Amino acid sequence: MTIEELAKYIDHTLLKPEARAENIIQLCREATHWGFYAVCVQPCWVELASQQLEGTAVKVASVVGFPHGANTTYIKAREAEQAVSDGAQEIDMVMNLGWAMDGQWKRVEEDITEVVQHAQPALVKVILETGLLTREQIVSACKVAQQAGAHFVKTSTGFNSGGAEVEVVRLMVQTVGSSMLVKASGGIRDVETALKMIEAGASRLGMSSAVQMMQGIGSQDGY
Repeated sequence: MTIEELAKYIDHTLLKPEARAENIIQLCREATHWGFYAVCVQPCWVELASQQLEGTAVKVASVVGFPHGANTTYIKAREAEQAVSDGAQEIDMVMNLGWAMDGQWKRVEEDITEVVQHAQPALVKVILETGLLTREQIVSACKVAQQAGAHFVKTSTGFNSGGAEVEVVRLMVQTVGSSMLVKASGGIRDVETALKMIEAGASRLGMSSAVQMMQGIGSQDGY
């Protein structure tokens, strides 16, 4: 895999609450320079990121119900709608973890469905926060996201317990099959880990350390 091919897997991410306009502008410049697939920013920065990336191939993603997933469905749906109106082409929403852990899967499905409908035509990724779930809950969450019409299931926010794990990514890929894609996120900081996630079946990588990783690769043609 070449450095250019690896870049196309990456959502260059900045979700820290202290992020400022200058940081978002820098994020967008880095994404354009390295050829990352997308930037992922908080909702309040979607409009700025969209302006910065106009005319480029880099997409804008934003988060919904972040980082805990406990907002009401009404708020999540409107948050997604606003983000898309501001220029987001992808939405990374956090699943309602309390409902999932209670086994209230119908409510979880309805929550995701509402976001999917209000986010159209944007692509929706459902963050499961796999570090807090059992294997059985991960499988159930994947199936519910699938039934709700989401496009991706995603491992983690990076703000709670645990991050992406190869075995969990593999489990998610096996569960959703060819009907959905899987995004690995949380704790991916080097080429070795990134490649392991891709080998496990991840179609996208959420990274806040992507530039450092790419700089470490240097000017190699392949690895």
